Amino acid sequence: MNDALNLLQPYPFEKLRALLAGAQPPADKRPIALSIGEPKHRSPEFVARALADNLEQLAVYPTTLGLPALREAIAGWAERRFGLAAGAVDPARQVLPVNGTREALFSFTQAVVNRADEGLVVSPNPFYQIYEGAALLAGAQPHYLPCLAENGFNPDFDAVPTDVWQRCQILFLCSPGNPTGALVPLETLKRLIALADEHEFVIAADECYSELYFDEANPPAGLLSACAALGRHDFKRCVVFHSLSKRSNLPGLRSGFVAGDADILKAFLLYRTYHGCAMPVHVQLASAAAWNDEIHVRANRELYRAKFEAVLQILEPVLDVARPDGGFYLWPKTPIDDQRFTRELFEQEHVTVVPGSYLSREVEGLNPGADRVRMALVAPLAECIEGAERIRAFIERL
Repeated sequence: MNDALNLLQPYPFEKLRALLAGAQPPADKRPIALSIGEPKHRSPEFVARALADNLEQLAVYPTTLGLPALREAIAGWAERRFGLAAGAVDPARQVLPVNGTREALFSFTQAVVNRADEGLVVSPNPFYQIYEGAALLAGAQPHYLPCLAENGFNPDFDAVPTDVWQRCQILFLCSPGNPTGALVPLETLKRLIALADEHEFVIAADECYSELYFDEANPPAGLLSACAALGRHDFKRCVVFHSLSKRSNLPGLRSGFVAGDADILKAFLLYRTYHGCAMPVHVQLASAAAWNDEIHVRANRELYRAKFEAVLQILEPVLDVARPDGGFYLWPKTPIDDQRFTRELFEQEHVTVVPGSYLSREVEGLNPGADRVRMALVAPLAECIEGAERIRAFIERL
């Protein structure tokens, strides 16, 4: 067996199950899960129709590169969304469809990391655990940058030692962040691109929450926006990851894309042809329909706005919590230890959240997620309100 498997930590939800084992929640209260970030809004009906209308494509082997129609839909969406000039993204060379960002983030790391260099994969802390597992299984060492309140829940990139940048092979960004909801500012993205040039590393921007924001007039910038602002039309050293899971409430479709530096994507495509992960043709056609429509995405954002407004009104008087820049998570500071908070909340109110310490790693005695919890506002509005009311009642009894 691969010895690196022994380096992998249990996933946060395995730790959560162990924490709640033996706990007896009140039988008279229905369970409310604010733990798993699985979108619960209705999937677009036109996507389901596109799937059904193309089921004959089940008889066709898909290509790893994907259909031109899908890559063109993705390129057009990226240009419109991130303020790029028409034709700025080459569908043939700068776009690859993938089976969701989780699969792509993992396989991308295997393709990019040079095992011989004893390199680092640098990521925010807390983080999406796939960054860590992908690094370890690629033969690299994870390096964690704390995301603290005093820095807006973004890493303090200016405090990173030069030797870390020199050893860095991939810098993972997550904007809006999971679980913090923090956006990486445009000017920071520009500075990171300059560092990538200086130290020859790749920036891998996980932007799967990019379409969940609050101000319709000001969609957040992304890594491609920063490239455009710098006149970096080849997107050199820059790659972005996007998904239909959160944007379009289609987590089961397992559909997303990677876009950016054509040279990197050429090598990644070679890897993927051996990886055996081509997206089924009927899924590609349904995905193209989703990327070509924004009406359902705006409606989706409106549902999340209503939930944040209602839940924050209930929780702000009793909890150190604030609306994030984007995404669908709250990242409040807990009045007691985060694991105790999670277990006792479950036992008393039948509400499930995730301890922040399970989403982070302790480095030099600091776990940036300690005494915080992640709450996913994915359930219907009424259920989120009820969950918030139960959390408030629990806190008021402490």
